[in-house]
Amino acid sequence: MIKRLFYEFGEINVFKNFVIAIMKEGITVKPEYNSYLEEIANTYFANKPFGYITYRKNSYAVDPMVYLKTSEIKNLVAFAVVAKDGQKISNTEIERIFFKKPFKDFTNLDDAKDWVNELIKGYE
Repeated sequence: MIKRLFYEFGEINVFKNFVIAIMKEGITVKPEYNSYLEEIANTYFANKPFGYITYRKNSYAVDPMVYLKTSEIKNLVAFAVVAKDGQKISNTEIERIFFKKPFKDFTNLDDAKDWVNELIKGYE
């Protein structure tokens, strides 16, 4: 891990090719939170493709409009959702509609990392 960042909505762990976000219990992920992701993209992944992995350990809501803004981050090339709970996975069907780049759900964090790393290789 390169860096662990803490925000009002949760934490984001920065790795070589991706970030792993763990949101706090009960929050709502809002479009304005994208400014933090844009800052991370510019700081840690300038001119380099990266992936976003959301590790859904906690229960929280997502405003689907957040994905429209997230899709605009040029060097973000993949979005993975990791959840063991079926309800958390079923929500991704709606979220996927709003995200215009590769989007996949997983029940295992290592599988998500492998998928993102494979997509990154395609850009190098």
